[in-house]
Amino acid sequence: FFILLVIGQPVKSKHPKEPGENKIKPVNKKVKPKTHKMKERESADSSLKSQSILTQVMDKGRFQKLAATLSLSAGQSMELRCKGSNVTWNYPSYLDTFKDSRLSIKQLDRYSQLILANSTAADTGEYSCWLQLCNGNKCRKDETKTGSTYIFFTDKEELFVPTPSYFEIVYLNPDKPAVIPCRVTTPSAKVTLHREFPAEEIQTDGIDIIYDVKKGFVYQHPTSDHKGIVYCKAESQGAPQISIKYHLLYVEVPKGPPSTTIASSSNRAEVSDSVHVICTVLGEPDVEVNFRWQYPGQESKRPVIIQSFWRLINRGTGHTTRISKSVLLVEDFEAGDAGNYICIAQNVQGETTVATEVELN
Repeated sequence: FFILLVIGQPVKSKHPKEPGENKIKPVNKKVKPKTHKMKERESADSSLKSQSILTQVMDKGRFQKLAATLSLSAGQSMELRCKGSNVTWNYPSYLDTFKDSRLSIKQLDRYSQLILANSTAADTGEYSCWLQLCNGNKCRKDETKTGSTYIFFTDKEELFVPTPSYFEIVYLNPDKPAVIPCRVTTPSAKVTLHREFPAEEIQTDGIDIIYDVKKGFVYQHPTSDHKGIVYCKAESQGAPQISIKYHLLYVEVPKGPPSTTIASSSNRAEVSDSVHVICTVLGEPDVEVNFRWQYPGQESKRPVIIQSFWRLINRGTGHTTRISKSVLLVEDFEAGDAGNYICIAQNVQGETTVATEVELN
């Protein structure tokens, strides 16, 4: 076995930008907002009824209800409002990842306000909000009070939505669609998919391989024939631009509850020994595993140390597996620590329980 490492370039790397490469870059240009006068009249279109709590604040204090998509020029500032006294927002995750100070959200008495200042092409994505219904400490989403829109921040220099790395892995699982996320900032751009070796354009038939402007290229039924390195090319009123590269890895792991094993450093321990018990799961690279433990000193609140981690291993045949481990450590073993150590591993398909016994010498 060997570990497959994928190292992305940091956002503020001094690595020179190759022609056609795209990465997130610091914002330092100020562009005067271009706002277009829009009709205030409410649309009678029934498809907008679910959007009724989400509006965009225009110039001169006017409001515009939002359709399913919206195009703004990169550099503009944007203000959205969502009606309600307990509102939750969803927006492109990288704004959280980088703790972006350009984004601010304030909850006021009757509405919540989201402001994005000095927007960039990287802000392209879905913006949505919904009301929370709370009873004590428990809250749930009010499905009847939601709003959502997909916003393109167009930038002719950045046709592809920038990413923090120059290289990404996409897992091809035979049981579900795979997405190559080369999204564009200009919805009218012409986008094609290309294989690096042998160099060729991959034909999209609109059935097995489709292009979704909000997602990228979607392989509806991935097979091992699709694996390899690909990239996207976009054209829109200028020179073509090339996306980052995507390494497509084929995955084939049996479905079902975690395939789990357990072992201890020793099945017999002396008083004051250190004993560790390891629970190991082999599974699909993109399926998370959660661990729970039951052990002899649990009821007496015996202090133990539990650590969980995972890594990817490449089996050398184009197949990749995720190895997940949880380690329970007992320091200064004593009589009350003797007995069964039980590990419960859980994934989306179910859970598996394994046990091992450690005796006192």
